[in-house]
Amino acid sequence: QVQLVESGGGLVQAGGSLRLSCAASERTFSSYTMGWFRQAPGKEREFVAHINWSGGYTYYADSVKGRFTISRDNAKNTVYLQMNSLKPEDTAVYYCAADTSRRHTTLELRTSRGYDSWGQGTQVTVSS
Repeated sequence: QVQLVESGGGLVQAGGSLRLSCAASERTFSSYTMGWFRQAPGKEREFVAHINWSGGYTYYADSVKGRFTISRDNAKNTVYLQMNSLKPEDTAVYYCAADTSRRHTTLELRTSRGYDSWGQGTQVTVSS
């Protein structure tokens, strides 16, 4: 499995911005769909966004659409999540994930079932 390491989390005031990064250990990263998920205390892990191998297709949860942007740099084996206009309800541990099997459907890729490698997560806290 590919190793994924997230960074960039922290404490920010409401309305602020953060940029998360997820570095992958393999060059085959460039062939994987990558996703971002988050999990708030006492809640289930939820889908945030995903991006296809080339970066030509992205999809967002309604809760972050227009505020978050997912992107990738295959030369650096890294996927990013730019988060703007942050709200207290965005507070969570954010995880990146990879679909290394490349066999999951578009609908599966909007759930945790679509991914088989996960990072350890990075905490994002938005204060009001």
